[in-house]
Amino acid sequence: MRAVFAILLMIWAPAVLAQGFSGLARVDGARSGLSESADAVELRLTLSQPVAWRVHMLDQPPRLVVDFREVDFAPMGTPDLSLLEKVVALRTGRMGPGWTRLVAELAGPYGLATSQMVTGAEDGSARVELRLEELSAEDFARAAGARPSPLFPEPALTARPAARPSEDGRLTVVLDPGHGGVDPGALRDGVSEADLMLIFARDVKESLLRSGNYDVILTRNDDSFVSLETRLTIARRAGADVFLSLHADAIEEGIAQGAQVYTLSNEASTEALAKLAHRHDREDILAGADLHGTDDQVAQALMEIARRETEPRIEALADAVVAGLRYEGVKLHKKPRAHGDFSVLKLPDIPAVLIEIAFLSSPSELKKLQNAEWRQLAAAGIARSVAAWVAEDERLKALIRQ
Repeated sequence: MRAVFAILLMIWAPAVLAQGFSGLARVDGARSGLSESADAVELRLTLSQPVAWRVHMLDQPPRLVVDFREVDFAPMGTPDLSLLEKVVALRTGRMGPGWTRLVAELAGPYGLATSQMVTGAEDGSARVELRLEELSAEDFARAAGARPSPLFPEPALTARPAARPSEDGRLTVVLDPGHGGVDPGALRDGVSEADLMLIFARDVKESLLRSGNYDVILTRNDDSFVSLETRLTIARRAGADVFLSLHADAIEEGIAQGAQVYTLSNEASTEALAKLAHRHDREDILAGADLHGTDDQVAQALMEIARRETEPRIEALADAVVAGLRYEGVKLHKKPRAHGDFSVLKLPDIPAVLIEIAFLSSPSELKKLQNAEWRQLAAAGIARSVAAWVAEDERLKALIRQ
């Protein structure tokens, strides 16, 4: 039998560690590995915390597929598979809003012999252990395919229509880290707004998820460019109940400090709806309404009605964010509430606000944004504000029903 050997799958990116990167469940590269012997392949994957997961095999070509409820694979390097014979490729990616997938392409038919997630570690981590053993092609083909699971929905079901709340009682919050990729946003001292807001969005996500009351989706999970209209499409197709766009601006003259919360101005609203009707896919602009075959004027009129109904909820959301940040001691701008013409606030029936959490142009504010404790405080303020807004929103709905 050939000697057993192993390679590290994940290599943590030093730049990410230096920034205090955080996500829901993160891969621990030092405690993850892939090994093979003459008749078996073994995968060990250590996560920062347990998550829902499942494993199955797919045929043509033979593949091991491991699906997870939102695992962050971003801080990993490209594995060197040159020493392995049975695993020919390894890749990770998203399989739908809130779900991630790891795929190992195999050189032949190796079936799942054992699989388990080991929990209970003192540091809260979880370890997925899988062992694959060689099968005949016929047995592998019979065993291949995902099994239905009430815990883990199929990818097509993860992007549900906008139902408030969902069947499990959770609301969907879409977090939009501003900028990304070729659009770094504001720049100061070698630091970009895009990078800081991705880190902060993950802090906010964790804070929201701790309550167990929300499903949380990010419009981008890495430093990639996502167009403004695509961000709206992501929110619509995820069935967003709340949309929070996160920014940290810079000004060229004068001094600006403190958080500001923006809603769409009335002047911008009419023009925005006209552009949406003209340019956007009909199924992506208004939930629960079949706008196929309608002309732009009809679509715009329907969206205007939805916008007027949603506007009081949007203003209440903005007020709640200001109050939540103030409660946690986050410094506020001298004018914490403002209105503007922001494309990401233009879906007519989804309460959405844009949060300028701090100003990169202020050295003290930049220092705050780079401080993990301050970010967690600000994230807690946003999570508190969403909870307060949801409670008040439900109370007002109950009064209307009566």
